[in-house]
Amino acid sequence: MQNPYLPYAVRIEDIITETEDKNLKTFKLAFENPADEEKFAYAAGQFAELSVTGKGEIPIGIASSPTEKGFVMFTVNKVGLVSSHLHTMQPGDLMGIRGPLGNSYPWELLEGKNVVIIGGGFAFTTLRASIVYMLDPANRSRFGDIHVIYGARSPGMLLYRDELAGWEARDDIHMHITVDATDDPHWKYNVGFVPTITEKKAPQADAETYAIICGPPIMIKFTQPVLDNLGYGHDHIIMSLENRMKCGIGMCGRCNIGRHFVCKDGPVFTLAQLNGMPKEY
Repeated sequence: MQNPYLPYAVRIEDIITETEDKNLKTFKLAFENPADEEKFAYAAGQFAELSVTGKGEIPIGIASSPTEKGFVMFTVNKVGLVSSHLHTMQPGDLMGIRGPLGNSYPWELLEGKNVVIIGGGFAFTTLRASIVYMLDPANRSRFGDIHVIYGARSPGMLLYRDELAGWEARDDIHMHITVDATDDPHWKYNVGFVPTITEKKAPQADAETYAIICGPPIMIKFTQPVLDNLGYGHDHIIMSLENRMKCGIGMCGRCNIGRHFVCKDGPVFTLAQLNGMPKEY
């Protein structure tokens, strides 16, 4: 059995600076041993621990889709010791990945359903993985209508801007991009907070429609009542508590909410499940 503490060796293949403040970078990682890529079998919504020798490790949501072969991708915010060191690394450098960890979005449940994805800020990573997964030619027919509501503080803080433009050009996905504020006269998308745009753009609920939400707690807090007003049952609202992640295997005890270890029982829960736990949002 794979030692849960032993990371796979990976090499940095490419680094993309995502945002104008340069605090968010996407790392494209290739496995040193091709057999390790097969072992690292993941689904959109899971996370992994990024390991840097001598610095430590950090839990990060997987931004690539399992349909994307030959690499695995993570978007890292520069906020602490490990992430700051990662931001100084270069293509060709070696590091480690431990995982995949946690559960994923419930893809079998979502098959045949309409999906509304709601994201904000740099928490859009696992949602990017989900969109790529659903839009893959082998998978697109498995899902109904797809709506994406994604917001950031300003245009320069949006992630994956080339992909956002590519998705908007498609006719099989509805993109609703927004920023909190902008003075850019050429901005052609929405201006407003994610809950407000959700109220305007999200479809009314029905038995065939599910919402997936991932973002900062304040965004989630104010989006919940909007979805209530649109008629979404709490068993049709899927959320991620990936901001609670620590060791990833339930040993450190720092991710528990009540009797649940988020890294093992989650990080993906329905709102109905969260309603039975101590309040998180």
